[in-house]
Amino acid sequence: MSAGSQPTGQVHPRSLALLAREGISTEGHHSKSWDNLPATPDIVITVCSSAAGETCPAYLGPVLRTHWGVEDPAHATGTDEEIDAAFMAAYRVLRSRIEAFLALPLDDLQHDQDRLKAELDRIGSHTQAGFAG
Repeated sequence: MSAGSQPTGQVHPRSLALLAREGISTEGHHSKSWDNLPATPDIVITVCSSAAGETCPAYLGPVLRTHWGVEDPAHATGTDEEIDAAFMAAYRVLRSRIEAFLALPLDDLQHDQDRLKAELDRIGSHTQAGFAG
């Protein structure tokens, strides 16, 4: 699930175009607030640099939280090529971190929340797009 504290009500057109180029379907997905999630997540990963200091909503309860800060490409300025490059850079960092997360021994880590938190924090501390775990 993906949600934000202050959603704009629309997914950025450059994000949609990039995901389409990468073969990732966005069908059925939309901009939404974390106040309207259909289920309570087990893990909350904040990604935008501005979200690091925000408090997750109380209803989420004692979920595991980590921060994978990435510059928000929606604030990028410059030429079309430079703005597209900012979106691609954010995509590559997030994709590499997601791949590193999925490569973890999740069956083992689900029983060791402290170790899982440490692994998630470690993944988030690597900023280069080539990070593979």
